[in-house]
Amino acid sequence: MGVDVPESAETRLGGGPEPAGPAGAAGLAAALGSTSVLVAASLLGMVLAFAEKSPCRSGAWDHYASQFQRACYTDIYPLYYNEGLSAGTAPYAAHPGSHPVEYPVLIGGAMQAAAWLVHGISDPMIRGREFFDVTVVFLAICAVAGVIATARAAGPGRRAQALMVALSPALILSAFVNWDLIALALMALGLAAWAARRGVWAGVLFGLAVATKFYPLVVFGPLLLLCLRAGRLRDFAKTLAAAVIAWLAVDLPVMIVAPSGWARFYVFSKDRGADWGSIWYMFEHFNVPVLGNPQLSALNKLTEVFFAVACAAIAVLALAAPRRPRLPQLCFLVLAAFLMTNKVWSPQYVVWLVPLAVLARPRLWPYLLWQLAEVAYFFGIWGYLIFVYAADGNQVTGYQGISTGWYFAALLARLLTVGLLAAYVVRDILDPERDAVRALGNDDPAGGVLDHAEDRFRLRFNPGGRGLSIDRIGVSRSGSASAS
Repeated sequence: MGVDVPESAETRLGGGPEPAGPAGAAGLAAALGSTSVLVAASLLGMVLAFAEKSPCRSGAWDHYASQFQRACYTDIYPLYYNEGLSAGTAPYAAHPGSHPVEYPVLIGGAMQAAAWLVHGISDPMIRGREFFDVTVVFLAICAVAGVIATARAAGPGRRAQALMVALSPALILSAFVNWDLIALALMALGLAAWAARRGVWAGVLFGLAVATKFYPLVVFGPLLLLCLRAGRLRDFAKTLAAAVIAWLAVDLPVMIVAPSGWARFYVFSKDRGADWGSIWYMFEHFNVPVLGNPQLSALNKLTEVFFAVACAAIAVLALAAPRRPRLPQLCFLVLAAFLMTNKVWSPQYVVWLVPLAVLARPRLWPYLLWQLAEVAYFFGIWGYLIFVYAADGNQVTGYQGISTGWYFAALLARLLTVGLLAAYVVRDILDPERDAVRALGNDDPAGGVLDHAEDRFRLRFNPGGRGLSIDRIGVSRSGSASAS
């Protein structure tokens, strides 16, 4: 692909011969990273994603087992009816026969906008299909924006690695399952703005991303730690303030007008039990002692404790690594820890992880292995839902799905490959010479003010296992660093 270290065969897509000399490799990387190529690749991915959903557009989504047999399930079509949009009800308002929207405010706004555009169609079934189509067009635009923003965050010489986002098999399969591409675009645009040292705009975009899906919150912890280590807390404070203001700007009106509807997402997230895809669901299924406790309070505590421990370990890594980690590396680790410890791990959550994975470690291995596991889980969950449906006594003709054992094998494969990818990122942090980005002489292209910044604060492991100490690093008038 021309996006990694030219000297390494591992970094070349397909393992073919390199272009002649460094100039040839640089020219190929520049061509593959051009805006026209990235836009074309993104649109190709979205056309494939739409084609994957075509059996459902032809009617499969009106039959429970059929939509899973054809692996074309989407939340978008049924929620048009289930959230009252087909009846003309605005999101978040209480109304008979429906319920407040279970998503953050900007997704509710996107749902309402698409519903307005198709409200003139008389046939409710056709209207639902057109609601899906309008939503798909908007999500495709978000995908293109997200890919271009990822390329910007990757830096001038590494834009081509955004092709790994545009043509991600798992992202293509899950692109139109839900509205997650909106959050992907806003998160990637925020990273690109931060990389361009536009901290206020980055904060605005991060705040809007959090108002779409809650996962973009993972950026603030890494930003705080890296800005603390680099002595850039003022820049962090500006970005955080802009994010809070942007979030309040879109959330506060709904919070005031429809407080219960606005709170539905947060209450639903708290009260939700272990669900498809999570390791906790498997623990409960097999009645694993302690870890398989089905009580909601115990489950919430377990997930919180495991995630907190993971975040603490990442914080120590961020502050004690021999060289300050890159921003995408820490963001990826926090998001991976969240997904691996969360109560729910829906197939479309891969959309969240792909851009950060590509920015954190732009190598094909073990990225392709993880993609393979995500694809296997994508088809596995639909097969398992067919199996469960048939086991409940429902008549299913044709494909009967996969058994419990195969489903949990797919679940574990996804968990382990994300863990493997995270382990490689940790290795790259501890040994920066293995980092594909830093091996070419870069520091942190997505780091903005952190890029090539000197450390001002660092944790140091004392010899003999005597714990940690704090190094405060000053810079003399001549620019040389000194530690105390």
